[in-house]
Amino acid sequence: MMNTATVGMAVTPVVVSTFFSHYLHRKPLRHKPTAALSYHEGLRLIREFLLFASRHTVEELQAFTSQWVPHPQWVKVDEIEIPEDKLSRAASLLQEQLGPDGIKKVGGKQWWQWRKPDQPLKAEWIEMKADYYERKKNVDPGNRVMLYVHGGAYFFGSVDEHRYQIQRHARKLKARALAPRYRLAPQFPFPCGLHDCLATYLELLADQEPSTIILAGDSAGAGMVLSMLVVCRDRGIPLPASAVLVSPWVDLTHSFPSVSGDCPYDYIPPSGFHHKPSRAWPPPNEEQLEQVKHIATKQKQNMAANGEGGTGDSSSGVPTIGDVAEKTTCLKLAVDGQEIEIREQIQMYTTNELLAHPLVSPVMQPTLGGLCPLLIMVGGGEMLRDEQIYLAHKCAHPSKYRPAEALLDDTARAQIEHYKPTDVVLQVWDDLCHVAPTLSFTRPAKYMYRSVAQFGAWALARAQNTGIDILDDDDVSVISSSRSSSDEDESQPKEGKQEKKERRKLHKANPEQKRAEEGVIGRAGDPLPHFHDHMIRQRVSPNGDIFPLPPAEELPGCCMERDLVGVIKVGPVRKWLERKKEWENRFHRAHERVHKQRLQDMAVGYEVFPEGDVPPPSALAGRRKIGASEFEKRKEKSMGLALWSLWGSKHDKMTMDREKEADKAPETRTASSAHGQGARHFSDLQNQEQRESSSRAADLTKPPISRNRSSHRRLVRDESQTGESGSTDAKKDTPLDTLLALRREGEGEEPSQSSEMLSPLTGATGKRPIIDGISMPFTLGKEADTASMMTLTSMMDQNQDPARLPTPNPASPHPPTPGSWSFFDRPGMERFFTAEESLPN
Repeated sequence: MMNTATVGMAVTPVVVSTFFSHYLHRKPLRHKPTAALSYHEGLRLIREFLLFASRHTVEELQAFTSQWVPHPQWVKVDEIEIPEDKLSRAASLLQEQLGPDGIKKVGGKQWWQWRKPDQPLKAEWIEMKADYYERKKNVDPGNRVMLYVHGGAYFFGSVDEHRYQIQRHARKLKARALAPRYRLAPQFPFPCGLHDCLATYLELLADQEPSTIILAGDSAGAGMVLSMLVVCRDRGIPLPASAVLVSPWVDLTHSFPSVSGDCPYDYIPPSGFHHKPSRAWPPPNEEQLEQVKHIATKQKQNMAANGEGGTGDSSSGVPTIGDVAEKTTCLKLAVDGQEIEIREQIQMYTTNELLAHPLVSPVMQPTLGGLCPLLIMVGGGEMLRDEQIYLAHKCAHPSKYRPAEALLDDTARAQIEHYKPTDVVLQVWDDLCHVAPTLSFTRPAKYMYRSVAQFGAWALARAQNTGIDILDDDDVSVISSSRSSSDEDESQPKEGKQEKKERRKLHKANPEQKRAEEGVIGRAGDPLPHFHDHMIRQRVSPNGDIFPLPPAEELPGCCMERDLVGVIKVGPVRKWLERKKEWENRFHRAHERVHKQRLQDMAVGYEVFPEGDVPPPSALAGRRKIGASEFEKRKEKSMGLALWSLWGSKHDKMTMDREKEADKAPETRTASSAHGQGARHFSDLQNQEQRESSSRAADLTKPPISRNRSSHRRLVRDESQTGESGSTDAKKDTPLDTLLALRREGEGEEPSQSSEMLSPLTGATGKRPIIDGISMPFTLGKEADTASMMTLTSMMDQNQDPARLPTPNPASPHPPTPGSWSFFDRPGMERFFTAEESLPN
C-alpha cells in the first residue's frame, strides 16, 4: 500500500545516504547541478519514489498522487465544473480532427466521451489572494490567465500534487491559473485527456479574450498543450497569446538518440514505467484479449439482431464486427539478431498502433507552423532532450523538418506551405533533469520560473498591444541579492586566452548568437532578445548564465533522418523487455490473480456502446461489468504531499514577505490605468528611469529591499522582438526617434524637447541601453551598423555626461562547465563563455 508512512520509509535511507555521500564525494559534482545539496537530494528522492511506486499497482500510485493537499492561506483556490456544451463542442472538434480513419483507429466516437457517473469534468482556479482582492477592488476581470496542464506520463499526478508549481507561475506573472482535472490513462486512454483539456480551453474562451491566455504544461501535460494548439489551429479556434512547454513529451515512440543513452542526471526510469499487475495495467495479453474480443463480437451480433446497435458503418469510422475480430497490431523488430514480436501494449496512454499518431506524438505532425509563440525549456541531462530540441526547430522551420515523404499527402503538403513558421524561444539547461521546476526549492528551478514569467509577460504585452506590469525580481527575490550561495558549487575555473579566442571565433561566425546572449537569466520584467530566423536559441547553466547554443547541425536531435523519426528503436525496446521479464517473474502470482478476476468479469459480461464503439483493452469504458456501478472514493489528506508542497512553497512565502517589506517604503508609483491592466504612463517611466539612475550612481551596494515601491514593479512592452510588433510597424532597425514618437503617440503625449530624455541608461542586464523607457535591441559594445545604432551614437556624442553612462555589473557570471553535454564531440565546442563586453569609459 502507498501512503505517507510507506513512502517515507522507502525514501528516508536514500535521503540520508545522499546527505553523507554528497559531502564525501563532492569534488566530482562541483560542475554539475548536484553540487547543490538541495538539488541532489530532490533528484534522488524523486528517482527513489518512482522506483518504489513501480512495486505497486497503477491504481495505488494514482490514488497517492491525487490525494487532497491543503493550499497555503495566501493562495485562493476555487473549483469549477466545465459545462456539458463545452464537452460536446470539444468532442466535435476532435472528431473533425481525427477524421474517419482516425476515429476507426481510436475505436469509435463515443467511448472516450464517457466518464464515471456523477463525476463531471472539474478544474481549479489558483490565484494569489492579494492579486484577487486587487482585481476586485479595481473591477478588473483580469488580462492574464494561465491554463496549466499537469504532467505525470498521462497516468498519474494531479492538480493537488502540482499546485505548488502552478501557484508560483501565477504569483510571478500576477495571473490567475486554471488547471483541469483531466481523466488519466490507462483507464481513460487517448483521446480522453485531450478531450477534457480542450473543453477547458473552450470554457476559458467564453469569458476571456485569447490575447489574455497563456497555455502551459510540463512533460505529458506539455505534449497535451501542443496537441491542443494544433487542433485549435486546424479547426479555426482562436489561439492563445503564447504557450510554455516545460520538458514536453512529444514522441511516444522513443525514436530519438538520447532515450537510448545513459542519463545519470535524470529520474525517469530508462526502461519505461512498469507496475505490479492490476485490473488497470497491464491490459490482457494476446490470448486473454482473444476471449474479450469473442465476447465483444458476440454482444455486437446480438445487439444487431435486436436492432439495438447495428453492425457499424465503415464509412462513418465506427468499428465493425470485422474490426473487432482483427488481430491487434504487433511491433516487430530485430533485437540482438533475432526478430522480436511485441504483442503487449507498451505505453499506457494509447495502443501500439497509435504511438506515432500526430495527436499522440506531435513531432509527427506535418507542420508545427502557424502556432502562437512558444517557450520550450529542455533539461540538458534528461533522456527526452533530443525530441524536445527537434520539436523547437520543427516549429520554427516547418519546411525543413518534415515527416517522412511516405507520410505526406496533398493535405499535409498544403498545410506546410500555408502555415508560417512559429516563433520559438528554446532554452537548454545544462545537465538539469526532466521538469526541473518540480524541484522548486533549488536555484536552477527559481531561474526557470523567472524565465517563464519573463516570456509570459512579453507574450501578453505583444498580444494585447499594451504594457504588462510585473514584479521586479531583483528587488524582492531571495536569489537575487547575491550570485553566490552556500548551497552552490565551488568557484568555477576562469576563462583563459584559448577560451576567449574560441568565444570570439564563435561570435564572429554567428553574430546573431552574440546578440541573443544576455549574460544571465534576466528578471521577469526584462526584455527578450530579438528572434533570429524565428528562434531565440539559448544554452543556460544551472546558475542562470546564458551561452550560445550550437548550430542545429551539431545537435543529435536535429540530425535525425526524416524516415527514422517516429520509428521505434532497438535500444529502448531492449531495456523495456528486460524490465518486463523481471517484473513478470517478480509478480507472477499477482498476474494470475488479475487474470482470474477478468475471467469472472467476462462471465458476467461487459457493457457495450450502442454506436458500436470498441474501446482499447485498458479503457475502463470497455471494462464496465453489466449492472455494476462506479463510484469515487473520498479523498484523504496526504501528509507526504503536503510536506513536499510546503517545501516547494517556501520560496514564495519568503518572496512575498520581502515584497511586503519593500512596500513599506514611501509610495511613489503612479496609479494603474483605468482598465486595470497595470500599465503606467509614459511620464512615470521617464521619471522612474531618472530616479533609478541617480540611485545607482549614489550607492551601487544599496540593498534591493530598501528601494521604493516603484522600483519593484516593472512595465513590460513588446519591442518588436519578432520583427512583427503588434503595437507598431517598428522593426529592430527602426530609428530611435521614430520609436519614441510612436510610443508617445500611443499615450497621447507631445514629444519633449529635453535632451536629458534622450540620454541612454543601462538596461536590466547591464548591457542593453534604455532610452526613455525603451530597451534598445542592441548592446553598447558593437559598432553602429543600423540606423537606430547610429542615432544612439550621435546622441551619446551630444550628451557625454559620465554619470549617465552604463556601469559594469560587478557580479561577473561564471563560465560553464566544460563538457556539460556528452554529445558535444566537435573539437572546441565543449566550451562556451559569456560575451561579457567592455563598456564605454
